[in-house]
Amino acid sequence: MTRILAISAGLSQPSSTRMLADRLVTATGAELGDDATIDVVELRDLAHDVTDNLLTGFANPRLREVLDRLDAADGLILVSPTFTASYSGLFKSFMDVVDPASMADKPVLVAATGGTERHSLVLDHALRPLLAYLRARVVPTAVYAASGDWGGDADLNRRIARAAGELADVVRGRPAEPKADPFTDPTPFAELLRETATQRGMP
Repeated sequence: MTRILAISAGLSQPSSTRMLADRLVTATGAELGDDATIDVVELRDLAHDVTDNLLTGFANPRLREVLDRLDAADGLILVSPTFTASYSGLFKSFMDVVDPASMADKPVLVAATGGTERHSLVLDHALRPLLAYLRARVVPTAVYAASGDWGGDADLNRRIARAAGELADVVRGRPAEPKADPFTDPTPFAELLRETATQRGMP
């Protein structure tokens, strides 16, 4: 079973960001067929949990469950509203608490919403560099939806379909590689003590 997780960072209810996420989910589901499960997470509902994690360094059970689902997902759909020519603070705060190892080589479709077409560069100037740093596999087509795109815009529909197809292709071709268990071959405690003593110049 292929697992896709969509993350919507919209702040209002309803939001155009969630609307775009839902359309991407529908298109991706159509590409992957019945063997796929796709869930949507609203970061708005986790805002306090994310802030607590940033302050304490620990994820509470509700946030931990989402982070675990992200780690286990075969692909991601990430959608953020555009704030000050970049992704939203809530989106960035969430990505700050995601384990970078969970993103490595993960197929990702990125999308954003904004008031005008002028903000569409957020995809290439903000979202792609962030995910490149995390070593995710971002599909070539990113989707930006401005306010004027919601009147049945044919070009938006084509971009959604193309991006969904690209994500589905990458997910299908991704080899199933089990994650290494860090506790399989632990470093002996005596060796750790010797290394610490050596670093401190102790005999």
